[in-house]
Amino acid sequence: MQKTIDSIKKQTFKDVEVWIIDGCSNKESQDFLKGLDAPFFYQSEKDNGIYDAMNKGISLSKGEWLYFLGSGDVLFNENILSAVFEKSNIELSRLIAGKIIYAGVKKPFIYSKNKMIKNPFWSFSMWFRNGLHHQGTFYKKELFLDYNYNLKYKTLSDYWFNLQLYKNKEKCKLIDFTIAKCNSDGVSKSGNWNVYREEISLKKSLSSVFYAPIFYIIAFSKYMSRKIVND
Repeated sequence: MQKTIDSIKKQTFKDVEVWIIDGCSNKESQDFLKGLDAPFFYQSEKDNGIYDAMNKGISLSKGEWLYFLGSGDVLFNENILSAVFEKSNIELSRLIAGKIIYAGVKKPFIYSKNKMIKNPFWSFSMWFRNGLHHQGTFYKKELFLDYNYNLKYKTLSDYWFNLQLYKNKEKCKLIDFTIAKCNSDGVSKSGNWNVYREEISLKKSLSSVFYAPIFYIIAFSKYMSRKIVND
C-alpha cells in the first residue's frame, strides 16, 4: 500500500481526491491510514469483494473523473496524471484508456508467455476479451449514474461494465501512454475455469442466450490456450 500511495504523492498533477477503501485490515494498516492527510481519505469496513469496495469509492468520491488503482500497483511516473488530463484528452471525452505494464509471476496473456504490456482497444473485439484494464482507464463519474459494478460478477465485473459501455456505443479515447505498473497475480489472471464461466455469463446477459455456444467456444479456447502456454 505504501508504494501505491507514494506514487500518487509524487504526481505533478495535484487536483486529486483519493479514497482508500479498506476491508477491515489489521491494526498496523489502520494506524497507517489514520495518519494520512488530505487528499487521502479512507473508509474501513467489511465489504463483499473488490467491486463492492470500488462501488463504495464511487459513491464517496466528489471528483469529475474516476480512476481505480489497486493496492501494490503504482502509477508509471510522476507526470502521468498531468499527461492524461491535458485538455486535448479530456475535451469531449467520457472514457480514456492507456497501456499498463504487468508485474508478477503469472503471465496474463494467452498468446504470449513473455508479453507483459496490455495495449487498450475499443472495437468489436471487446466481445472476445476485455480491451481495457481498469488500472489503465479513466471514467467520467457520470458514466456510473445508471449502474455501478455488478456484484454478481466477482472477478470480471469491470469487463461487464466496459462491455456494457461498448454496447451502448460509448466512445473511448485511446492514448499512447503507459498509465501504471500492475500486479498480474490476481484471480482474474489465474486461468481458473470459473473465471471463464463468469465471462460466458456476463456476455449472455448483454446479448442473447442464443449466442451462448459461441461464447462457450471462445472461453474454452482461451482456457485451453492459457493452460498450454503457462503450464
